[in-house]
Amino acid sequence: MKVVITGGAGFLGKKLARRILQQGEIAGASGRPEKVSELLLFDIGKASGPGLDDPRVKALDGDISNFATVQTIMQGAATVFHFAAVVSAGAEADFDLGYRVNLEGTRNVLEACRALGTNPRVVFTSSLAAFGGDLPPAVTDDTPLTPQTSYGAQKSIGEFLVRDYTRKGYLRGTSVRLPTICVRTGLPNKAASTWASSVVREPLTGVDVVCPVTPETVMVVLSPRKTVDAFVRLHDLPPDAFGPGRTLLLNGIKVTAKELEQAVGRHAGNRKVGKVSWQHDPAIQKICDGWPQGIDSARSRRLGFETDKDLDEVVRNFIADDIEEQLKIARPA
Repeated sequence: MKVVITGGAGFLGKKLARRILQQGEIAGASGRPEKVSELLLFDIGKASGPGLDDPRVKALDGDISNFATVQTIMQGAATVFHFAAVVSAGAEADFDLGYRVNLEGTRNVLEACRALGTNPRVVFTSSLAAFGGDLPPAVTDDTPLTPQTSYGAQKSIGEFLVRDYTRKGYLRGTSVRLPTICVRTGLPNKAASTWASSVVREPLTGVDVVCPVTPETVMVVLSPRKTVDAFVRLHDLPPDAFGPGRTLLLNGIKVTAKELEQAVGRHAGNRKVGKVSWQHDPAIQKICDGWPQGIDSARSRRLGFETDKDLDEVVRNFIADDIEEQLKIARPA
């Protein structure tokens, strides 16, 4: 069984890859577990790192917006996890790049899967950015999509494409709307939500960091550990378990930027902790304020998808799973 992860060199892509390799199998078209014989990781740069030096892994680099390239990597694929994307602030800053990667790239993936003629399983990563504007205190499974950014629009369109290709029988697709994944390893990037990881990650590795939003800014977060759990569980459920929209809204926990900073102090131990400086960036603040301030997905709970117990669990998971890797690349912001 061949599995493809686009965006496979990214943080979540590599974490999911390691989980699949560890398990050795995932559900096939029949719903029964099948052994994974090939795991193809595709990204703009080749995936590498601990746990990926496995004979089942094939790492390729290329452009997701090039259809010939995408068609080649999809040959023989039974399952595709489509993570590749330009992040929120990056897509907002470069309109053409965002649509080329996030929309044309997604269409390329779906068309390549359609051309296989084997009805492959496709999991598409959407975002809370699909919501925006005048929102209820917590978005639900039935809250209409009202994106207020190019990134949100691109993810919303992707969801509708997945739904329509599935309706036509070309593939078995599911979309998942992710909360902010916290705490990610790596360096701060162009995602508007990057500060949610930075105000925990950098201080715990002794690095000072600038937070571009106010201390009261709310973010709904889910740890990488729970997110990978969700992807594996979601994949192995039948697509029609998620309703006619073929979409799962993952729950998360509601935290503020200040609460994230304070959690560092509770788990610092003997570490020398970096300092958080608050320097307001109106553009980033506007994007973050337009996102949901809470999530209440009854479908996720009914299907057994779990959230972190509290913010302390999120930070403990980062320390247990990722801080050693982060220390290798930590440097002053």
